[in-house]
Amino acid sequence: MQIRHGRPEDRDSIVSFDRIANSDPARMKFIERALSSEICLVAEEDGAVLAYAVLDYSFYAQGFVSMLYVAEAARRRGIGRTLMREIETHCETVKLFTSTNESNSPMQGLLASLGYVPSGVIHNLDPGDPELVYFRDLSGRAA
Repeated sequence: MQIRHGRPEDRDSIVSFDRIANSDPARMKFIERALSSEICLVAEEDGAVLAYAVLDYSFYAQGFVSMLYVAEAARRRGIGRTLMREIETHCETVKLFTSTNESNSPMQGLLASLGYVPSGVIHNLDPGDPELVYFRDLSGRAA
């Protein structure tokens, strides 16, 4: 598996496994923006994109992982963990945040195993499924 920066030509590969992008034009636009202007990393194996992660600084000027998505067939293989660790090396702030739905227990488990701690809850984004915000202090990382 190789981690590399996403490129605009990765769009169709990502859309093929991101089931939300197939039905949500806003998600499609998010992917296109991420691939052309944000820090977007992809995990690739044998020429196939299996996952992507997006880092931005729109959350109170702090690092924020606004997307981590692994193709369903590639889950539970450490790809999400690898992408999150790589995102941490690219983060320009010592505070890194991310969020996930309360219903997404696999992501919550991943974040806990990586040392992220709960930082808050946002209600009313997805009805009946609050968004849980997580934080990791990166100040101890090697320069």
